[in-house]
Amino acid sequence: MFDDDDDREYTVVINGEEQYSIWPVGREVPAGWSEVGVTGRKDVCLAHIKEVWTDMRPKSLRDRMSARTS
Repeated sequence: MFDDDDDREYTVVINGEEQYSIWPVGREVPAGWSEVGVTGRKDVCLAHIKEVWTDMRPKSLRDRMSARTS
């Protein structure tokens, strides 16, 4: 199946490192991940992630780097 043909419903999920992904609706979200409340087609979910995930570094790395400059 090509991605363009993917009409499944997805949910946006986030982990403890504030990294985002998408997960098929109806499947149990893996341990360590939680839903953020955005669902829809893959393109809708990916557009949301692109808008909100502006710093790709894991949270722990951002925190360490921030502590060095404080």
